[in-house]
This record gives sequence, structure tokens and C-alpha cells, in this order.
Amino acid sequence: MTTIYGEVAAGFEPVREAFAANFAGHGDVGASVCVYRDGRPVVDLWGGIADPGTGRRWTRDTLQLVYSATKGATATAAHLLAQRGVLDLDAPVAEYWPEFAANGKANIPVRWLLSHQAGLVALDQPVPLVEALAWQPMVAALSAQRAQWTPGTAHGYHGRTWGWLVGEVIRRVSGRTPGRFFADEIAAPLGLDFFIGLPADERDRVSRMIYKQPDVDFTTLPPESLPEELRALVAAWRDPNSFTNRAFQVTDPAEIDFNSPEVQAAELPASNGIGTARGLARMYSALIGKVDGVRLLTPETLASATEEQANGPDQVMVVPSRFSSGYMLPTETDPMTGPSAFGHTGRGGSLAFADPEYGIAFGYVMNHIIGGTGDVRARSLVDAVRRSLTKGSTSPSRTTAGGPY
Repeated sequence: MTTIYGEVAAGFEPVREAFAANFAGHGDVGASVCVYRDGRPVVDLWGGIADPGTGRRWTRDTLQLVYSATKGATATAAHLLAQRGVLDLDAPVAEYWPEFAANGKANIPVRWLLSHQAGLVALDQPVPLVEALAWQPMVAALSAQRAQWTPGTAHGYHGRTWGWLVGEVIRRVSGRTPGRFFADEIAAPLGLDFFIGLPADERDRVSRMIYKQPDVDFTTLPPESLPEELRALVAAWRDPNSFTNRAFQVTDPAEIDFNSPEVQAAELPASNGIGTARGLARMYSALIGKVDGVRLLTPETLASATEEQANGPDQVMVVPSRFSSGYMLPTETDPMTGPSAFGHTGRGGSLAFADPEYGIAFGYVMNHIIGGTGDVRARSLVDAVRRSLTKGSTSPSRTTAGGPY
């Protein structure tokens, strides 16, 4: 049995039970979960193994790479600049980044970058990975790239390119790299343990990711044997020229080792944020209210940031998706607490979001990256939060899986 450490407020015990169950039956190796309500933590739990190779245990301060959950942090940086009046989301990108106007892109507004409507999911010629990590060569490639569909007429998940696109706008407007801007203007005021571009002296705190392939490779099965709802997605996986594949092949090699020090040290604002569940939950809590006197976005800015911009068939993910200007919005399959929620998932299971209706902010990070369609870990935790909401909370109590310690 994995020992669970941390604090849970009275009424939120179902979250501790669900967290323990993730280790017992759903594949968690090392993980943490944190929930804020009305600006204060009501759940802060961790457990398991941070590095299976050495046996290093997961501690309160273990850091975890969260893949695309990074996008929520980067979007927050963009909205902070908009709130300050130095970035107009409805202005053409080329107003801030003149080279971007090449190849028919002069009229694409910044908002379409954030909401995955720009049609720049792939590159005609992938950029060598070492150059992509250096930033400027990828920015130059995206400047020259023609959109893959008429911008604004469809949306598709810009899984990798989103970070350089939005990040370069942040850099042009603020004069700082997106990771530096986030560190100075968001992480520092809130005391967040979250980085876009890992400092060398934080490396020893990072967990090591392990990867689980799906139990069933759907691409090897006859189409008629697949569930109806998976057939279009599997067909896209099988097509090497589909946006579903090309969106994640913008570097050469396409596969990136996110455990490597070089990748973790680079700034990839779409996909290599590294932090704690506590850091993510605290950031989202400060988006919907004050946390220790700090609120990141005004109610007016937040309303604009979370207004739906795209909804329906996704050109990359194939299944329907919903986006505001940078945040994912709930769908029937996304594990959030209600219709007012906004946030972002990450590859393999991580999730962070806020729900202003309930005053809830949530973060879950883990090092066992599970592919396929059967991962229930984040959903089970969110379901437990939902069950707890009617119970309220009192003072947090320190707990392990076997009781107080």
C-alpha cells in the first residue's frame, strides 16, 4: 500500500480516498493533488515514487513536468499583458511580430493563436530539435509557414506550435521570454513552484516520467471492430499526413525526450512546464479570487479570457473540443467540475483548472504517463471533489493512508 501524505480539510476526505485508489488500482506511481477553495488549500496530498530507477520517494516539493497543462500558465501570462493594456488580443499578430505577416497571415488576430484557430498546427519542413529548443529557428519557421486552413474558419489543437506562437507574442510585447515573464509576474508574487524553463538548481527535485503504452493498439484492429466513436480518430492515427500526426511532428526528430535536462531547461510554453500540483492550483485560485492578497486577473479580464471562442470538431484531435482564448473548456468527456470551469489537461493524465461557480481550483500531476483512452485518474479525483463540495470544509488535518500522523 502506498502511503499518502499531506492535508485534507474535513468534508474533502473523498479526494484522499480517490487519490489512494489511483495508486491501488489505476496505475499511479508518484503523484500529487491539490485543491483550493475560496483562496485557501483544502486538499494537499502526495505519495509514491518520484524516480523508479533510484527509488527516490515523492515528497511535498517534488516537481513534475505536466506537458500541455503548461498552456494554462502561458495563457495566463498573455491575459495579464492584455489586462495591462499592452496587448490587444483582437489586433493582428503582425502588429507585434511583423515577420508573421508572411504567406497570407497578416490579418490573423492574436486571439486565434490562443484559441487554436490560426491553422498553423504543422510545418512543411520540421525544425531540427536542437534548433527548436533554441527558440528563434522555430519562430522563423512559423513566421514563414502558410496556414493549413483558412484561419478563423475551423479550429484544431496546436499541440506543439502553440507555445512558440503565443510565446513569441509574449516576448515581443514584454521584452522577456515567456518563461521569464511568467517567473517574474506570476510565479514570484504568488510564490508558485512552477517553471517554464527549469533552472539548473531545481533539477534534483524533478520526478522521472515513465510511460505506459495502451493495452490495445487500435491502429492494428479492423475498422469494423472498433467502437463507432473511435473510428474517425483511429483513421487519423493511421494516416501519416493527417493533422493528428503532423501536429506533433514539427521537430526532427519528432519524438522529444522530456526527461532530458536540455529539454527541461528550454522554454517550451506549450508543453514543458514543470511544477507541483500545489503551484498549479494556487495559480488557478488566484485567477478567480485573491490568494494571500494577490489576484492575477480582474473579473472583466477573466470573463474575456474564458469566453468560448471555438467549439465543435477538432481538426487535430478529431473529437469535439472547446476552447476559450488559451484555456480548455468543459465538454462531455473532459473532467472538470461544472460548466463555468476552465483549465487545461496534459499528456498522460495531468490536469489543472478553476471553477468560479464553486470557488474551486484544482491541480493534479503524476509521473506515470498513460496513453490511450482508459485513464480514469484525474476524472476520479474531480468526481471526488464534486462529491465533497456539498460537505464544505473546516481546518485541514495532516493524514497518511492509515490515519493521522
